[in-house]
Amino acid sequence: MSYDLVVFSPDAAPAKRPAFLDWYEAQTDWPEDHDYADPAVATPALQAFYAELAAAFPPASDETPETGTDYTIGSALIYMTFNDWDKIDEAHGAVFELAAKHALGFFDVSSDLAEAWLPDRKGGLRLAHSD
Repeated sequence: MSYDLVVFSPDAAPAKRPAFLDWYEAQTDWPEDHDYADPAVATPALQAFYAELAAAFPPASDETPETGTDYTIGSALIYMTFNDWDKIDEAHGAVFELAAKHALGFFDVSSDLAEAWLPDRKGGLRLAHSD
């Protein structure tokens, strides 16, 4: 079992919930023709986010499958699977903070509320919608 979070380019995703969920589902079918482990395919803001987060939550490897983080990187989003349940709260806080810092959207996939947040243009995030 894992804890999953997504950050995304707010310009690429619809702001309204039904359209956003359709967009999210299409993105997570992984339709792009590239290596989904390569941050170079992402927008500059997503690349900067990844560089900072991966320093604190390194990508999973054969040696760290239980504690590493799985990153799936598309051109407009990064899907993160956190495997270390002892660090879930820390991971959530770091992803939320860095999403705000880099003016990215944040989607709490694993939450019962499935909240989506968008940049508020003041350096923070505002709740866009939830279940």
